[in-house]
Amino acid sequence: MKIREILQAIEQLAPLPLQESFDNSGLQIGETHQEAKGVLLTLDVTEQVVDEAISLGCNLIVSHHPLAFRAFKSLTGKNYVERCMLKACKHDIVIYAAHTNLDNAMGGVNFKLAQMLGLQQVRILAPAEQSLVKLVTFVPHSHAENIRTALFNAGAGNIGNYDSCSYNLSGTGTFRANDDSTPYCGKIGELHHEEETRIEVILPAFRQNEVVRALITVHPYEEPAYDLYPLNNKWAQAGSGVVGSLPEAMEEETFLYLLKDTFKLTTLQHSAYTGKMIKDVAICGGSGAFLIPKAISYGADVFLTGEAKYNDFYDVEDKIMLTTIGHYESEVCTKEIFRKLLSDRFPDLELIPSSFDVNPVNYL
Repeated sequence: MKIREILQAIEQLAPLPLQESFDNSGLQIGETHQEAKGVLLTLDVTEQVVDEAISLGCNLIVSHHPLAFRAFKSLTGKNYVERCMLKACKHDIVIYAAHTNLDNAMGGVNFKLAQMLGLQQVRILAPAEQSLVKLVTFVPHSHAENIRTALFNAGAGNIGNYDSCSYNLSGTGTFRANDDSTPYCGKIGELHHEEETRIEVILPAFRQNEVVRALITVHPYEEPAYDLYPLNNKWAQAGSGVVGSLPEAMEEETFLYLLKDTFKLTTLQHSAYTGKMIKDVAICGGSGAFLIPKAISYGADVFLTGEAKYNDFYDVEDKIMLTTIGHYESEVCTKEIFRKLLSDRFPDLELIPSSFDVNPVNYL
């Protein structure tokens, strides 16, 4: 299979438009038309990771953190980022990153952390303000199921915890084919009446082009009729952080030991105990302290993130307990997210979690 097919699968889970404005997710270097020989999965790209890919014969590295975060004015090998780029180019290795788009996606980093903790009723803490579009099309009854399937596969019809959502209504369409047409049904020059299904689906605006392309590809008509309506309601299926509930409330110290056990931690940081039981847990992997006010306003009992500033531990006062487990520790699960996604989609694809992807922060 082509490398571009693998990247398309990743972007189905974590569309690039979900990344933050400061980010540089996506293709870092390489040509995606080549056949995939093996995929190395990592949190960070370092020289050791690139060397590992070379030794294993992998020609695709999928990382969470982008290697190229800032624009280059030259590529001379003066630092590890440039050396990685040059070495990858020399060995025809593609490097791809899914960063804040994976953070913000349903089923991404924060949902994985919530799953590991066994949280229930998990939802987005700070939904993104992504616009929605409604697509309406008309198709002969015999082709309605094929059209719906194509629209759903292209990313339409998702509402909250439900997929394959559509509204369908029977009616009659009319048309007259002219001399330059090749009609699917009816005769040239004659007014034709066709019993049709009206299909309505909603989709995020950034999916519009691919959904319309899927519609046109499978629609039997030479000139498919469809309408696109911008909506005022927003798409709440992506955004920063998550919040969910433990099956049973527990003491604060018990919860901290749960974190240490779940994430295999030797140490963690936390603010002063509030004296409250822990039931509702807000989470943001990486550097998530910007969501502390959201977690407090939601009424969460604890906010879990990778790292925070010194004063953040003061500022929460007794409103919420803040705990940090380390940036690396909160995002190393991305390797498993990539592995599960790609192994389900491509069972025969060789997927190798990096053995040289290590925490750059050392503890004594």
